[in-house]
Order: sequence, then C-alpha cells, then structure tokens
Amino acid sequence: MIARLVRWAATLGALAYTGIAHAATAVPTDSAAAGALDRAFGELGGAGGEPLSLSLQLLLVMGLLTFLPAILLMMTSFTRIIVVLAILRQALGLQQSPPNQVLIGISLFLSLFIMAPTLDRVNTAAIEPYSAGQINAEVAIERAGGEFHKFMIRQTRENDLQMFADIANAPKFASPQDVPFSILLPAFVTSELKTAFQIGFMLFLPFLVIDLVVSSVLMSLGMMMMSPMLVSLPFKLLLFVLVDGWSLLMGSLASSFV
Repeated sequence: MIARLVRWAATLGALAYTGIAHAATAVPTDSAAAGALDRAFGELGGAGGEPLSLSLQLLLVMGLLTFLPAILLMMTSFTRIIVVLAILRQALGLQQSPPNQVLIGISLFLSLFIMAPTLDRVNTAAIEPYSAGQINAEVAIERAGGEFHKFMIRQTRENDLQMFADIANAPKFASPQDVPFSILLPAFVTSELKTAFQIGFMLFLPFLVIDLVVSSVLMSLGMMMMSPMLVSLPFKLLLFVLVDGWSLLMGSLASSFV
C-alpha cells in the first residue's frame, strides 16, 4: 500500500508539473483539437492569446487545490468510515480515545485501500496518458471522472438518486452512466450517511445492553452515586477486545464497498 501511495503521489506531481509547464511554454496551434481546459490559460492570458505567466498559473492551481480535499473526501469511502468510527467511540463511552487525528488517519488509509482499484484505473486511463502528452486535460478529467462515477453509482441508493432528480426536474435517465455529477454527488453523500448510521446503530446495540445491565445492577444495589458509565466502560472494552472488534469492524467496512 505504501508503494502504491508513493507511486500515485509521484504521478500526480508529474501531472501537475506537466500541465503547468505545457501551458506556460506552448499555445495550442489547433483550437478545434485542443480541449477547453487546455485553452483556458491562453484565454485568460489576454486578448493576444498568450498564456498566463507561470507565477499566476501556480497561484490559480493552488487556489483550485484548496477545493480538492473536500471534493475527494465526498467522492470516496471516507465519509462512511469516519462516521462509523466516531459512532463507535461514542458507543464505547470514550471521549478522546482514539483521538480525532488517529480516526482521521485510519479513515484515510482505509479509504486508500478501498479506493485502490479505482485509483489504479484512473492512473492508467487518465494520468499516465496525460503526462505522456497523448491526451489533453479535458479528456483526462473526463476519464478520471468516469471511474469515480462508476464507484459512486454502485454505492448510491436508487431512491436517493430519484429524490434529487425530482428536485432538479431532471428527465428519466436511460442508464446509470447518464446520471450527472450534479445529482450523483448529493445522492451519494446521502446514501453514505444512511449506511453509516445503519452500521453505527448495529454497533451501538451490544454496548447499550451492557449499559442497561450495569445501570440496573447498580440501582438494585442502591449505589445511586456511582456513575454507570464508569462501571460499564471496562466491560465494553473487554467485550470489544474479546471479539476482536477492530478486525471485524475494518473488514466489515471494507467489504461493504464490494
């Protein structure tokens, strides 16, 4: 996994460098063949068609990159995983253990594991051909978006898609591939939140039973001043460790995207 992460990071870096250098040193000679994104720098450069200076291109790219984390997190498995882990921590009765940084790290790397096939296809179909100059940026983004579209449409409930399609007054789609991102994105996030809360509810039940049993025992013994949460915490931790909870949870989350 580490090798894949390094390869993807290096390839993405090469893609960014190639795109910026290409826009800074060459103006498309055939405007009909060049993609809209490839022509954007030239059109923004002025009436003469000169491309933007490299410093302005870097500023524009860095500004666009600020939106990239939010977009990618909403288009991957991250949302479901982080919500389930947060609910698990609440069900165990732990306030800051594991800390937020650990939960986010687990969610990121588990998302990387789940998204590995999709990222490999994006790398093969879009990033490598674009870096080699075989396709333009518009085609590369279209191919990459198509791979993410396939992943998202598999995880999205049909009723959620229908709800947002009705809100947008969209016509009936002939196939799932015809669903635009403007409808698929909110439907995908809604479906992910529904699934995450369903998994969280199932996780909460056994720990809720332990809380109820401990609370009843303390009430029957007349120990009114002792916190049931304090007494039930070691029993919940013991149960979670005995059933190998982390392995079960990670495996279940990963298999839920198959």
